[in-house]
Amino acid sequence: MERLALCDLMVRLGPDAPTMCAGWTTGDLAAHLLVREHRPDAAPGIVIRPLAGLTERVRRRAKETIPFPELVQRVRQGPPRWSVYAPPGMDSLLNTLEYFVHHEDVRRAQPGWTPRELPAAVDDLLWRRLRPSRFIMRKVPAEVTLVRPDGQTFRVSKGAKRARVHGPVSELVLWVHGRTDVAQVRFTGEADAVDVLRAGNWGP
Repeated sequence: MERLALCDLMVRLGPDAPTMCAGWTTGDLAAHLLVREHRPDAAPGIVIRPLAGLTERVRRRAKETIPFPELVQRVRQGPPRWSVYAPPGMDSLLNTLEYFVHHEDVRRAQPGWTPRELPAAVDDLLWRRLRPSRFIMRKVPAEVTLVRPDGQTFRVSKGAKRARVHGPVSELVLWVHGRTDVAQVRFTGEADAVDVLRAGNWGP
């Protein structure tokens, strides 16, 4: 669902629309998504910093040499059969958060955006896919617990000081993934821990 909605939005906006990914337009984002699924030789640089230069060169070349409509169409069609994302269940496991976050990256960079109210089933799926956020938040020097509106909680980091982050599941997902400027969440807990979270200085 998010893949198709994102592709529809990028087609409507064109290749030069802003996104919440610093310095990237919709054209840059489409090239990133294509490389991620279609270039296993280059994709590791997305998460392995020493390989990031290769990934970026391949991404830029894709953007420069593949017409934007074709880029988006190839993303829309999904991963090729030989991709790690292609086996049954892998697309949902590995791409649910990726496409949700990037869809919001485009939506929330446009004037007049408003939060979406997602079906309960989508909220629950996003919540289940948040488990790897422990890795994302590993450098936060505080114990951080996410709290969704129905009271369910998930601890994503450990530390001497404690804080809780409250919000709809979709907003918690965006916050964990570094979209702290637009994620609509609130904090409770010890002041020092809350200050750490407001700074938003975690990352790879």
